[in-house]
Formats: sequence, structure tokens, C-alpha cells
Amino acid sequence: MARFRQDSAFSSPVAIELFQGKKNDNQIRRDDKADSKPDQTQMNESAHSDKDEELQAALRKFPPPNYYLHVFYYTWYGNPKFDSKYIHWDHPQLPHWDSKVAQGYPQGRHIPPDDIGSNFYPALGPYSSRDPSVIEAHMQQLRTAAIGVLVVSWYPPNEKDDNGEPTDDIVPLLLETAHKYHIKVAFHIEPYKGRDEANVYTNVKYIIEKYGEHPAFFKYRTNTGKLLPLFYVYDSYLMNSEQWAKLLKHTESNSIRDTPYDSVFIALLVEEKHKRDILTAGFDGIYTYFATNGFSYGSTQRNWDSIKAFCEDNDLLFIPSVGPGYIDTSVRPWNFQNTRNRINGKYYETSLSAALEARPDFISITSFNEWHEGTQIEMAIPKTSHTVYLDYLPNKPSIYLEITRKWAAIFGGERRKWQE
Repeated sequence: MARFRQDSAFSSPVAIELFQGKKNDNQIRRDDKADSKPDQTQMNESAHSDKDEELQAALRKFPPPNYYLHVFYYTWYGNPKFDSKYIHWDHPQLPHWDSKVAQGYPQGRHIPPDDIGSNFYPALGPYSSRDPSVIEAHMQQLRTAAIGVLVVSWYPPNEKDDNGEPTDDIVPLLLETAHKYHIKVAFHIEPYKGRDEANVYTNVKYIIEKYGEHPAFFKYRTNTGKLLPLFYVYDSYLMNSEQWAKLLKHTESNSIRDTPYDSVFIALLVEEKHKRDILTAGFDGIYTYFATNGFSYGSTQRNWDSIKAFCEDNDLLFIPSVGPGYIDTSVRPWNFQNTRNRINGKYYETSLSAALEARPDFISITSFNEWHEGTQIEMAIPKTSHTVYLDYLPNKPSIYLEITRKWAAIFGGERRKWQE
């Protein structure tokens, strides 16, 4: 993983303006305390419940969310209005590791708002992940796509990715907003600095203690009937299987198993040899993340049947990752060999079809909004500026949400058949 919004209320063409400036529950409770006049309180609450009823009525027009369809979601974007500066939209162009090759390519940062670190341009402009109206618009887009679970990229408090700022403080608003839309939130544990088995335990404990009781916190019922949190672990191979086993094996004295923090842990499968490592580490399942078919053993779709067979033999969940395409040349100008053209949605549909063929436990989508790598299904618009952008034409900005919705229904139908 490589990892603006314009000031118009919703610059996205199909976003539904249900409640601009809607206050969340906590805000209303604070207002109640601030003004103890009972009629004022009742007015606030009835306005709130009217808005709520309005939203619920609007949501009935959407297809139901499919909780077996997960999408990777990034909260690392910032802009001057909410964050006092642009964050991530000004991503640097990363040099090639071979200095001779690097000399032939541009380096330097992008300069938003017209020049951003993406080959596409978001319908919401270079937005801030903290902007409540952006989160609201994202939830509407997720419901348009019938996606049930948002998997948020997560770094511990005060930790951040190489190009961003800490983001854990965005999670409460994300959970609150997701809940209104009947969407669940799971966590994608990133390879933060110094990640090891001891601090993974500490961080899982932190997440569960802080967010685990929220109604939008995703839990999975295992085949033994337990209801457990589910964590995706990005670049899990960076720790060896002996380290992971200390955390994940029942037999180890410091194991997280059979504690209040026991969870379902999903490892990233990159190379074929990682299959055995994932098994000996004590993981509960496998995902493949990359949207580039052929980039890694795990992300090569013709391998999915045999990976699924391996998972079945070893009681592991199999969660293939599908994406609409891939292009990251705005941040890795030399990386054109990994570009996968969207072919107006055909690449995505072929990937979804391949995932379904393997009879997966869940399907994960890379991504909702990883704009740097051009894997987003979020709405993008044509943009004319000095920087040349790709777009979704001749289709509309919501095309990838609509394709997702179609396949969410197909996947739901197939799952029911498999269980008969």
C-alpha cells in the first residue's frame, strides 16, 4: 500500500443531501445539557428524530448491506480547512530503488488542489478524512454499493504512516456515522514502527476496550459459535511465524487466545511459501490485498482455487481481494508494469467473478479510497488542469459503486446456495 473536498455541500453528482450539518447524538446530548429549558430539549430531540426517520426512510430505498463484502478504507487524507494543511494529497513522487533508474523520473511533492497524488480526481475534491460531511457522503456511497463492512486502515494512537498524521482519533466519528447507515467497521492493522507480538496484543486490547462495545464494531460468528472481532493484518509476513505463534497459538503462555481479546486474525498472503508460515503462526485466515492480478502469488486469480483448497484443508477463512484496476504512477512514476487498465469496469467484473468462483468466506475490495494506487471505487470526476487525470468516462462517477452493488447481490445469492 502506498500508501478536497470542495466547499460546495456535496460536489458528488449522486450523493443524496439528506441532512447537511446534521448533529450527531453526542452533540445533541451536549446541547441538552447546555440549555436546560425542557421545550428546547424536546425541540432538539424531535428535530433529531425527524432527521433520523428521514435517513431511515431514504436507506430503505438502498439494497441491504452485504456483511460478507468488505472494503479497505483510508482515513489519512487532510486539507487546510480541517487539518491546517493538505495531507496525503500532496504525496511525494517516490524514487526508484535503483539510483540510475531513479534519475530518469520526476521527484518532488504534488501541489493540491489541482495537482494531487493520484491518477484520478475525487468527486469530493481533495477532502479531509475528518470532515463529517465527507464521512457522511462515503457512507452513502458504501450503501449505494451494498457494502456491509468498512475495513479501516489503522495505526496506534500517535503513530502514523510515512506521509501522514495520526488518525486513530477519527475512528469514533467513523463508527457513529457507520452505525446510522447500518454499516460495520473492522480494523486493518498496518505495519507501524516496531510492530511485534507484544504490542500487537496491546493494540488489539486497546481497540477492543475502546471500540468493541460500539454497535457498529464488526464481529464474526465463528464455526464454534463465538462472536469475535476480526482483524486484517497488513504485511503480516514482516514478523516471523514464531513471533506470531506467541500471540496466536493456544499453547503459548502469553497467547491472546481464550482471553477477552481473542479475535479472528487474517494474514496477508503474498508468496506461495507464506501459506505454511501463516498456518504455523496460528492465523485464522488469509487475504490477498493487491488489486493487480499477477503482482504476487496471492493476488494472481488463477491461484485462488488452490488457495481456497489449502484453506479448507486447514480450517482457515479465505478472503480474496478484488479491485477495479491499478495505477500508481502519480506516486511511483516508474511503476507502469503494475498498471491494470479498468477497461470501463470489465477488469473489476472479471475479478469479482474469479473471487466468486473460489467460493470465498468473504470478499474484500481494494479499495474504497486508496487514491494513490488508483484502486478506488469511490466516485471520481473528469478534471481538466495542468495535471492530466484519468476518469470513469464514458460511465458515470458512480459506476464502480453500481458494479459492486450488482455483485453484492450475486454473492449473496451464491452464498445461500452454498449453504443449502
